[in-house]
Amino acid sequence: MTSDAIARPAPAPQAPPRAAASRWAGPWLVACGLFLVYLVLSVGRFRRMDWASWDLGIFEQAIRAYAHLQEPVADLKGPGANILGDHFSPIIALIAPVYRVFPGPITLLVVQAALFALSAVPVTRAAGRLLGRPRGIAVGVAYGLSWGIQRAVEFDFHEIAFAVPLLAFALEAVLARRWRAALLWGLPLLLVKEDLGFTLAALAVVVAWRARATDRRTVWTALGIAAAACVFAVLVFTVFIPAFATDGYGYWNKIEGGGPFAGAGTKLATLGWVLIPTSGLLALRSPLLLVAAPTLGWRFLSGDDHYWSTDWHYSAVLMPVVALALVDAVDTLRRGDRPRLRAYALQMPTAVLAASLALAMTSMPTAKLTEASTYEKPERVVAIERLLARIPDGATVEADTTPLTRLTSRCRVLWIGGSKGVVPDWITIDNGNKWAGEDPTGYASQLHPGERYTLVGEAGGIVLMQRDTTG
Repeated sequence: MTSDAIARPAPAPQAPPRAAASRWAGPWLVACGLFLVYLVLSVGRFRRMDWASWDLGIFEQAIRAYAHLQEPVADLKGPGANILGDHFSPIIALIAPVYRVFPGPITLLVVQAALFALSAVPVTRAAGRLLGRPRGIAVGVAYGLSWGIQRAVEFDFHEIAFAVPLLAFALEAVLARRWRAALLWGLPLLLVKEDLGFTLAALAVVVAWRARATDRRTVWTALGIAAAACVFAVLVFTVFIPAFATDGYGYWNKIEGGGPFAGAGTKLATLGWVLIPTSGLLALRSPLLLVAAPTLGWRFLSGDDHYWSTDWHYSAVLMPVVALALVDAVDTLRRGDRPRLRAYALQMPTAVLAASLALAMTSMPTAKLTEASTYEKPERVVAIERLLARIPDGATVEADTTPLTRLTSRCRVLWIGGSKGVVPDWITIDNGNKWAGEDPTGYASQLHPGERYTLVGEAGGIVLMQRDTTG
């Protein structure tokens, strides 16, 4: 083979005709498989009562209120607290009709699993169209099993479940040069969370940049949307959220006080996780990566080290951006005249799939799929549920993390120690490690001076107490 033959760019795979592309079942098969994986992980975790947060309970309270056409109050954040004064996420009201028919926290987990799985469709479809179907499947599966998505599936329910497919569909449209569709897919980000207005602005800038040579009108429209999105985001932070909150925006103290160099080692490690196993650093060669800048920016400027790490759900919105930036970079490089870089790029879809599978089978939540306990409901949980069933519907309950998700669909649930003068009829806590002492009723009386609570029962470390109204 001659050196000229080696240097010649590989011919671009021909995209199938539109009708044939629309009939390709690959993206939907990938999404269905991922949906089952996400569902087993999240519902299995619920069945085991394996929680580290109160977030699922908070979102259920707000969605339950929406489902009954009421103000979205989340009493876990404080009696009568409007969720719009915590985070600006009115989009979660879309779950309300489903919740009205299927009330309960599992509904939220099913919806989240469906939204995350749906996001794999545009990622797989865009990769298949530009790189060929085998590489498209590889990228789609690698994306669906990426560590950022898995961490979000593992960690309760969050509003960013809506942002992930919106970003995926928007960036797919960018790669297809469908500028209007890209902007329309991005607009609902304004209703997902307060910081995503800046993400929409970044998306609009990318659209303007890509359209600059062929469509002046789109350029000005996109830049106008970018400016408007920034203004809207500022108004959300300074006007909308404070209008629903008694003490203004409650997260300034977490965003402020860090600086870019605080925890620099952890931040660099997180950045490496974002770019290396997901794209082999090739995402850096695509302007689409700009869409990740606002999220990375506020996280790395924060003084809260939870935002810096690879845990929790904060990296989920980055995953579709990095995956489609990889697709864009590979599509560009395979047309180039640098044979080594071209060869590296063409191998990357397989490489990121291998990396995702290796992590999935070892250190990610999907490793639990091979464990029998994932599919079982422990006897401890059965006993706890039997104990909590003694609380009547509509009762006011003060609870901590472990039992609260079994109650938020039918009771008014307050956070332990956060009732702010509201006297609950029942108190239930996980006292397995005796953090409330040997006499939890004494702890209950300390929380509510002048009130007496009697011990109703205990199961699996969960203590249930009822207020004594006889005296």
